[in-house]
Amino acid sequence: MLSGSATIAVVRRILFVVNVLLGMAAVAALGVFFWFFYRPLPETSGEVASSVRDRVEIVRDGLGVPHITAKSEEDAWVAQGYVTASDRLWQMDTLRRAAAGELSEMAGSQALDADRESRRLRLRRTAEEIYTKLSDRDRVAFAAYARGVNSYIESHRGRYTFEFTALGYDPKPWSVVDSILASLQMFRTLSNDWKTKVIKQQMLAGGEPEKVNYLFPPRTAWGFAPGLGGDVHPGSNAWAVSGAHTASGKPLLSNDMHLEFSLPGVWYLVHLKAPGLNATGVSLPGLPGIVGGHNDRIAWGMTNLGFDVQDLYEERMDLRTGQYVFQQRVEQARQEREVIVIKGRQPEEVVNWVTRHGPAINVAGGRISTLRWTIYDAPIFRDVFLDINRARNWDEFQTALGDFGGPAQNFVYADVDGNIGYHAAGKLPVRRNHTGDLPVDGASGNFEWDGYIPFAELPHAFNPTSGYIVTANQNPFPEDYPYKVAGGFAAPYRATQIGNLLASAGNKLKPADLLRIQTDVYSGFGKFLAGQLVAVYDKRGDNNAVLKEAVQLLRKWDGQMDKDQPEPFIVTMAFLSLRKAVAERVAPGAGATYEPQMSYAVVERLLKERPEGWFSDYSELLLRSLSEGIEEGQKLQGLAPSRWRWGKYTYADIQHPVAGKLPVVGKYFNIGPIPMSGSPTTVKQTTRRLGPSERMDAAVGNWDDSLMNLPIGQSGSVASSHYSDQWESYYSGRSFPMQFVKVEGKDTLVLVPAK
Repeated sequence: MLSGSATIAVVRRILFVVNVLLGMAAVAALGVFFWFFYRPLPETSGEVASSVRDRVEIVRDGLGVPHITAKSEEDAWVAQGYVTASDRLWQMDTLRRAAAGELSEMAGSQALDADRESRRLRLRRTAEEIYTKLSDRDRVAFAAYARGVNSYIESHRGRYTFEFTALGYDPKPWSVVDSILASLQMFRTLSNDWKTKVIKQQMLAGGEPEKVNYLFPPRTAWGFAPGLGGDVHPGSNAWAVSGAHTASGKPLLSNDMHLEFSLPGVWYLVHLKAPGLNATGVSLPGLPGIVGGHNDRIAWGMTNLGFDVQDLYEERMDLRTGQYVFQQRVEQARQEREVIVIKGRQPEEVVNWVTRHGPAINVAGGRISTLRWTIYDAPIFRDVFLDINRARNWDEFQTALGDFGGPAQNFVYADVDGNIGYHAAGKLPVRRNHTGDLPVDGASGNFEWDGYIPFAELPHAFNPTSGYIVTANQNPFPEDYPYKVAGGFAAPYRATQIGNLLASAGNKLKPADLLRIQTDVYSGFGKFLAGQLVAVYDKRGDNNAVLKEAVQLLRKWDGQMDKDQPEPFIVTMAFLSLRKAVAERVAPGAGATYEPQMSYAVVERLLKERPEGWFSDYSELLLRSLSEGIEEGQKLQGLAPSRWRWGKYTYADIQHPVAGKLPVVGKYFNIGPIPMSGSPTTVKQTTRRLGPSERMDAAVGNWDDSLMNLPIGQSGSVASSHYSDQWESYYSGRSFPMQFVKVEGKDTLVLVPAK
């Protein structure tokens, strides 16, 4: 046996070896982190040779936002391309690949279905066609931006961000077509409604037409819109308030665009200064200019209009030859062959037929459908944001909007002269003999498009007497509008609540007050349904103690969809059961295809009107829905409703698509899971999938009083201090100064012409 002193010596040696090994592991880990994560971080200070023609100064503030000062607009676009690539190159690369159908080349067969759809939609070919029709001004700006991106790509070979290393590829040079692809991908996100028509057609085949049409109701002044009830589609809020209602006596403008959560986020903040240009706000990685923000004279924001710009045509077509019938004549479709490169396996060939209406994208049950879509009309594409960034007044702003091709938007405006305005913009088809809610006969020629609705006839307003303009994706078209209207407009809950909050806030509004409205989580629908459930329980009664407990909670509930409360979960579980019953009543079996996105407004309308022929006893329907909802809630969160929490059901789980999947450390690169307040029907529109993608509150004329907040951070590099430094403020409803006149610089990078 070892003596006591010998045992201690052995233990010490073991501890020494263990500590050495742990130290070596730590050093190795630090080395790996440095090499793969820290080393690729971009330069933010010093002097760098680039493709600019003159010296450009880039000052980054405390959030990493670049403030670019150039001697020409062209150099400003170069610098914007350079800094955006420095923070978001991999995001830009995936954005162009997603549109082009080239994700499989770097991600393998898991991305194959997405690539097949992009190829069927022929987005790369469309981008190439648009390129040939670009205006000289757009071509110059896009080319300058591409030069900036490529300057960064060329100067950082061998030290791209972790995603490129992990997936084993280098980025290709950026091109003007790639910028167009980035734009088309956003267009696709905001206007991809053709599947809605297929769903309605399936429901009509499996159910009662009058009930199916009730779920896709005609438009009304309140915005009950055709389509899938855009409550959980990408949406937005935007409003302008005249100086009569503000503390400063000058207008305020707010905008929060609701899109899918992602890491990094959708938008990139940037400030651009050059002769004739001084604009700041959010940009779309891959495109020059500011999409939403302000310059030194005007502020603007937008929400998705939701007008349907896609139609499906059922063709009499032979897929073997590409011949099809149009107005009793045989025409020949154009054949296009696509090759999808797939990492780790043989390429796949995709054959498309393209008719006068567009590509064949849907072949089901012997029916062949082609897609007509405004993006296939190449000449309508213009980057009007370059003109908006320079606009000095309402007339110049409208002139720019008149050329806007889409995706169709509601634009809200305010200026330093005290004006506020609104104008819908985008190319909206004039449909002949149909409203676009179903596939139509492509052979007859009776259902074509007769051009686009004239810009001057689109909904608009300027300095309304109320002093408020509010848009939250609701239907802006009046009942007597002379053109056929179709689209996925949102129910009026958000717009109504914004209007109510503005009207009750008094006449001393400040940017912080508008931020509180943006983060409001009151649900008009939730409060309505809770009242219906309480009333029917009081009328019919029930001896179930759990049901009684739930009703007592709803009786006192104020309609706030708060993450720490049980009532939002109770009312949502009841709604899900109710929605299922309605869908099954409309089209047994087929109704399930509609159920996941049924409009809350449709359910409210049904319960208010209680039409005959649906349910024999609406009170029994409500009571059963409450009971079934409680049972389902118990399965998810336990027996006692008082212990349930909304945030356990609605939460954010935002994962980095590459770094987030790393073993052990991957979770540190993700956000959540974390409970969220809000719902699809609250001003703070929140689901597990989407939420506000930015929050801007612009103080017109007093620009440095403005507020701006991204959900995550400026940088897509996981080692950057700006990777997620805005999340805590976003989550808690705070914001940051939107620096403009006075910029508190932290780092300065100078781009100089390459020799």
